[in-house]
Amino acid sequence: MADSGAFDLDQYLAHMGWEGERRADVGTLRGVHLAHLRGIPFENLDALRRTAPSLELPDLMAKLVHSRRGGYCYEHNTLLATALRALGFGVTLLAARVIVGADRVESRPRTHMALLVEVPGDPQPYLADVGFGAIGGLLEPVPVVVGEEFEDAGRRHRFVRVPHRGPLELLVLQAYGRDKAGEADGGSWQPQYAFTLEPFEHVDFEVVNWHIATNPRSPFTQRLFVQRVTPERHLLLHGRVLTETRDDGRVSERELTDEGEARRVLDEEFGIEAPEGMKLLS
Repeated sequence: MADSGAFDLDQYLAHMGWEGERRADVGTLRGVHLAHLRGIPFENLDALRRTAPSLELPDLMAKLVHSRRGGYCYEHNTLLATALRALGFGVTLLAARVIVGADRVESRPRTHMALLVEVPGDPQPYLADVGFGAIGGLLEPVPVVVGEEFEDAGRRHRFVRVPHRGPLELLVLQAYGRDKAGEADGGSWQPQYAFTLEPFEHVDFEVVNWHIATNPRSPFTQRLFVQRVTPERHLLLHGRVLTETRDDGRVSERELTDEGEARRVLDEEFGIEAPEGMKLLS
């Protein structure tokens, strides 16, 4: 694991705007998780340049806390895991298969990092994840319980079991999505990612991080992918297409015209300062 001595909890929480209690309880877990999501954008600018971002804590603090940048799952969840441990929670790193749009669970590799969090005195572990770059991601941690539906800051999630060949139970996180008109009654449950509770280590994600950020076939090296979550909306920039999903389910989108507009949108809408001279649009 990265050296936790390089992590400053006060600076991290101040950047998130978190002024609540610093207790290892469910309320703090949910509050810090949501504050992190709203405080730091998701982005793949390093991978777009075929550069693997550092997962060492001094570099994560410099990039995600002290600069106008964001990161993707390994960066976000490494930082959150460190903060939660500093607050007194137990944290296990999990590796998941992203299956949005997949025909079979087995068709996708384990490339996503999520967190299993233990709350002192609570027998039920929670799934936490501030690094899933999709509108179906968690806003707040949810208990890992099959057969129940959870509402997390306005989104709806549940876990289902799926059969597989391994000895451990395979769980799928599903998100409830509205229909295209924004109506909840016409929506459906959509799979997001599949995982077991097998623990992974920081060194495992160092390898996966390099692969995802440098492989020319990786989706993160192909086109711009940025998202920002606010209390009112989810904003996604995928390639040239900017999509805004309001909290009432209304969706609007437009296509960016050129590099100048892309830089302005990153700056004004996402709070991201793109590296000088970097080509953003393919």
